[in-house]
Amino acid sequence: MTEGVERSDEEREAARIERERRRAERAGSGPVASQEEPEAAASYDEPEPEEPDRTEEDGEDPDRTEEDGEDPDRTEEGGEDPIFDDYEDDDDEVPAGTKRISRLQRQRIAETSGRPGRPAKPQRRHSWGIRVLSLLALVLAGGVIWFLVELLQPFHGSGHGSVAVTIPAHSTSSQIGDLLEREGVIDSSFFFNARATLAGDRSDMRAGTYQLKLDMPYSAVLTALTTPPRAAKVSNLTIIEGDTRAKIAAVLRAEHIRGNYLAATRRSPLINLRAFGAPRSLPSLEGFLFPSTYQLRDPIRISDLVSDQLKTFKQRFGTVNLSYARSKHLTPFDVLTIASMVQGEAQTLHDMPLVSSVIYNRLRDGMLLGIDATTRYATGNFTTPLTNAQLRSSSPYNTRVHPGLPLGPINSPGMAAIEAAAHPARTNYLYFVAKPCGNGASVFASNYAQFQREAQAYQAARTARGGKSPTHC
Repeated sequence: MTEGVERSDEEREAARIERERRRAERAGSGPVASQEEPEAAASYDEPEPEEPDRTEEDGEDPDRTEEDGEDPDRTEEGGEDPIFDDYEDDDDEVPAGTKRISRLQRQRIAETSGRPGRPAKPQRRHSWGIRVLSLLALVLAGGVIWFLVELLQPFHGSGHGSVAVTIPAHSTSSQIGDLLEREGVIDSSFFFNARATLAGDRSDMRAGTYQLKLDMPYSAVLTALTTPPRAAKVSNLTIIEGDTRAKIAAVLRAEHIRGNYLAATRRSPLINLRAFGAPRSLPSLEGFLFPSTYQLRDPIRISDLVSDQLKTFKQRFGTVNLSYARSKHLTPFDVLTIASMVQGEAQTLHDMPLVSSVIYNRLRDGMLLGIDATTRYATGNFTTPLTNAQLRSSSPYNTRVHPGLPLGPINSPGMAAIEAAAHPARTNYLYFVAKPCGNGASVFASNYAQFQREAQAYQAARTARGGKSPTHC
């Protein structure tokens, strides 16, 4: 190019675009143009002026400069192409009519236009703190889901097998849950109480005996324990004080109650007779079958009656103070035996401690007790006068023949007779006989002569009544 030639604005703009293209090619990307590039290119119509040809006479390569052989596009002084003088630095102001594009903008243009360029630097989207929080959130969500599944049991079956569970009266919800867990009815007492709290059933669970299943869902157990049972049809059965096993059995047969009462009252695991001092030879539970009125579910079962009688006896007899009897070297079984004789002889509450005192005094003096009630029990004669043969019966229950107490109780004594046997009246009486027209009362005597007079008065009254008992007039 000849010295002193100046470029127009169009030529400078075209040179700038060319420079940008070359830089893009060196960076590995296609040409980058400004928004005004098409317009600038369109306005560049004139061709560059040609350089004058160099002759061979000059002795120089026509493609090199006159002085240093550099590119003909470069100037002599600065060694720079005058076309690129004003655009060498990216930070220089761009010519008028164009828009400056920074390096970052060029990179973004290359990325959005799909042209190859420098890859974007990867950014870390999550920090370690966010990852830890996310993990904790997952663990918490899993824990909540597990808790709800254990509490609500959406996939739990209805249970299997059968188990009878008795809920004691006044049991708390926690105590009921512990009992059910021990019996295998539920999986967890904690979740059972949580479910009961959620359902509002903690205070609605009822005492009683329930037929439940093993591994039942909490909802089914709560339904069973909070639903009032249907009223069962029951019957009242009264066992009279002083009745024997044989008489009770006859009453039950008359009431058409099925079962064998005599067989059911020979032995029972519900009571330990040896703990009361009873001998091993005791043939039955006579005396331990407490007389009372029992409410039994229909149809009445003999086993239920016997069970209630024995349980009631242990409860009631356990309240008796036996210290006086023990001071006389008497066992609880002895007291019960004396009580049965008192029950069989005394017809009034007033006479019971007096009859008991006669038994204590005769035992003290080593006398035969001579209690008619024992002879009647031994012979089975409870209604007619005793015969001489019956009075001489060798039964171990006949106190007219055998000294001391009979083999065991002769009936079912009530609490009044038991208390009288444990606390006899302090008297010197050794005899008693029924008082004529005494309505069951007896006359007591301290010596045999007095007893003879009272006995004669009784026989005279009996004869006057044609041989009938003169006790009630």
